[in-house]
Amino acid sequence: MLDVGLGRGVQALRLARAGHQVTGLESDPDLRGLVEKELADEPDEIRKRIRLVAVGSEDTGAHFLPGTFDVVLCHGELIQARDPGTTLAGLARVLDGGGLLSLLIRNDDALAMHPGRTGDWDAAQAALDFPERAGRAFRLDTFTRGLAGIGTPLRQWYGVGIFGHDRLPEQDEEAERMLALEERAARTDPYRSVAAMLHVCGVRGG
Repeated sequence: MLDVGLGRGVQALRLARAGHQVTGLESDPDLRGLVEKELADEPDEIRKRIRLVAVGSEDTGAHFLPGTFDVVLCHGELIQARDPGTTLAGLARVLDGGGLLSLLIRNDDALAMHPGRTGDWDAAQAALDFPERAGRAFRLDTFTRGLAGIGTPLRQWYGVGIFGHDRLPEQDEEAERMLALEERAARTDPYRSVAAMLHVCGVRGG
């Protein structure tokens, strides 16, 4: 598996503990240092399953051979990329046939929802008045066409952050209820269509 934009390594560690071999890309040396610190406390068999590489998301296609990975995860880096289209093509290039491309993107069809929920009326008004300022690169219909164009057609998509909770409730029972509702809404129209973020999954042809 390739985890692009490793961050603090939470996702990579979870996958390694489940038995997967994970290559994590992270260009920020401070974040890599945090991951290395976390790895130092892990059993040897877990540490051996994670490889850290000091490159950014835009360099993926240049550092690995085509078809290297069965799964490519990019849960945030694509939004910050200077050229999302080129970055996305690089991610697809290193994915093996039948492999999964898992992406987290901003939902440009619902730009006013998050500021509206938090009471930022100026930002909500601006999102409604000038939606073109976001570039519209992350509208689901546009993104779906892009995925097909790079040979990883859309398989499934989910809403993320539908109910606008920034953190889990402190009580375990309440947190479980919230997560269960969020997961159900994430798969259900029309709720997933107004989520702040979208989890988009494509599968490599061939």
